[in-house]
Amino acid sequence: MSDTPPVMQNETGFDRVLAFTLPERDARGRCVRLGPTLDLILSAHDYPAAARNLLSEALVLCTLMGSLVKTGGQLTMQVQAPNGAVSLLACDYRGGELRGYLQHDEKALERLGANPGLKALFGDESFLAITFDLATGGRYQGVVPLDGTSLSEACEMYFRQSEQVPSVLRVAISSEGSHTVAGGVLIQHLPDGEEGRERLHVRYDDPDWEHVAVIGGSIRHAELVDPALSMEAIVWRLYHEEDTVRVEALEHIVRGCRCTVEHYRSVLSQFAQDDLAEMREDDGLIHVDCAFCSKVFALDV
Repeated sequence: MSDTPPVMQNETGFDRVLAFTLPERDARGRCVRLGPTLDLILSAHDYPAAARNLLSEALVLCTLMGSLVKTGGQLTMQVQAPNGAVSLLACDYRGGELRGYLQHDEKALERLGANPGLKALFGDESFLAITFDLATGGRYQGVVPLDGTSLSEACEMYFRQSEQVPSVLRVAISSEGSHTVAGGVLIQHLPDGEEGRERLHVRYDDPDWEHVAVIGGSIRHAELVDPALSMEAIVWRLYHEEDTVRVEALEHIVRGCRCTVEHYRSVLSQFAQDDLAEMREDDGLIHVDCAFCSKVFALDV
């Protein structure tokens, strides 16, 4: 008997988040596989292989964590490292809208090869900042050092230190020519057995959580990027022995660059006339380049 049910029509494939819960184990999760939307975001810049892999991982993580935020909120991930081969990594997720980019020293990245570690990419004293902007208007931020071997490990540390939520994160990336596929899964223990309740305590040695974490951590990279497997099939492979697994397909994911002429006019309106005069090019216009999508706006302000 096959350990995977046949992929059914309308199951979750590329560019959509699948939420799942294991109520008897007090655990929840998110699963995603980015494809066409990821290619669109990466196409904005001519990134070398190491930069493409790093940004792809960040976008998957941003999607997994951002999908935990209720409608109207936003999650932002950022790393600043002025002396690193990558000096800035920034991405955010808001209700299915995903965007991201990074700044890098091309020659420095070429010397590092295709899969360098975090220290090689960002330097020795870089930090990961994760910011939750809530629909209610609240905001909170956690900052953790980049001590792990990957961004996924750094985000696990964030949940452990800043949120006190035991978590498992796995991300896989596969590139062929100009196309990249990146998949990931996030699994979390829910303190006291119910989402939204006050955290009275967190038991890292909880046997139910240990069971969920070991199984979730066994997911293979090939499974996360295999387009023949739906997100439902992946969750089924992991937890088909559970009595109850609840799944829900969440929002479709699109590139969410929010650059507009009106936005940049509003920003420029805050500058003094002398400053605006210095910004004008020979054609008399101010040229604004959006880092996220590489569009250039020529504005007459």
